[in-house]
Amino acid sequence: MFLLNTTADYRQPLDPRDEKTLGIAGAEEVERYLSFREDHAITPLVALPGLAREIGVAAIHIKDEGHRLGLGSFKALGGAYAVIRLVLQEAERRLGRAVDMAELHSEEVRAIARGMTVACATDGNHGRSVAQGAQLVGARAAIFVHSGVSDERVAAIARFGAEMIRVAGTYDDSVREAARVAEAKDWTIVSDTSWPGYERIPGLVMQGYTSLVREALRQMPEPPTHVFIQSGVGGIAAAVAGHLAIALGERRPVFTVVDPARAACLFETARAGHPVTIAHGEPTVMAMLECYEPSLVAWRILSRAADAFMTVDETDATAMMNRLARPVAGDPAIVAGESGGVGLAAAIKAAADPAIKAALSIESRSRIFVVNTEGATDPGKYEEITGLPPAAVAAKNREGALI
Repeated sequence: MFLLNTTADYRQPLDPRDEKTLGIAGAEEVERYLSFREDHAITPLVALPGLAREIGVAAIHIKDEGHRLGLGSFKALGGAYAVIRLVLQEAERRLGRAVDMAELHSEEVRAIARGMTVACATDGNHGRSVAQGAQLVGARAAIFVHSGVSDERVAAIARFGAEMIRVAGTYDDSVREAARVAEAKDWTIVSDTSWPGYERIPGLVMQGYTSLVREALRQMPEPPTHVFIQSGVGGIAAAVAGHLAIALGERRPVFTVVDPARAACLFETARAGHPVTIAHGEPTVMAMLECYEPSLVAWRILSRAADAFMTVDETDATAMMNRLARPVAGDPAIVAGESGGVGLAAAIKAAADPAIKAALSIESRSRIFVVNTEGATDPGKYEEITGLPPAAVAAKNREGALI
């Protein structure tokens, strides 16, 4: 499914709150925060010239977030950043003075952090980031996971010392339960989705994502003409679209938001012209994108900064995992999880469909940018789908492609 953005807000300026959150100064603050992380390294921007030739465009660049901060996902940038900003804010309130990022590991700040509990609901990756952030500062973390989250993903979060709480139902059920318990216990919710009256912290999470856009713009020889970003509640898509609109202005690329067909809450919101909650149906293999209600802040941004919305099917996602694991001649192999290659799958689908291709003005000079939002965060599932262990795919670039 495909539709152009026809909402009343389309191409209107960003809300001043969102412009402040996703602007250059905010992104620079995130990069300063990252400079204090011992495990920080700029993630690769990978060119896929073979695939670009195959679909008839000038370039495809994929930002590989499977290498981010040891967590294997772009979410490493959001939850941990928000936790640390909240701890510093609380330290300023209690100490009655400004507290710099450089004081994060001081005994004064750690003593305050020890009295804090942060909580969130997660499909896997966001909770891992929140738990890691809590461990970094010495706070406690309580992570709510719904019944569809695999035991392997739960264990990956628990290794950071988080309390794991299982919730029956869907991701949206776990969001509501996390908010209910946190209010009762005076915990701080660090959610990557927003609802009425709860916007600032999801904004910090999205602000954390802007650093990957800053890195990519510096890494690319030219800015992209087209961007395809996958979406769950909308946070990563909104962060990328919003920052590109601010950084590039009138030169901003044509931006397409991509949903799983089985969890197309942003697509249906765009169709309706206002936020909608969709019915829960058959689960999608794109587990990190299985959300049925959009973030209100994300929609406020995307209604202005996104040009189009489309969906991909289950087979599109798994075929892209295999295609990146076994690339066309000359392209490097990339380990992409079930949700990781969804934006690229949509780009290929768009280029192959004459109507969508024309609607998005994709042609031989187009430069496409996508994000591999996750590596093999569930290695067993990755091997089940691709027939290859993640380590074997990663080794291809050192040892030569496997047949």
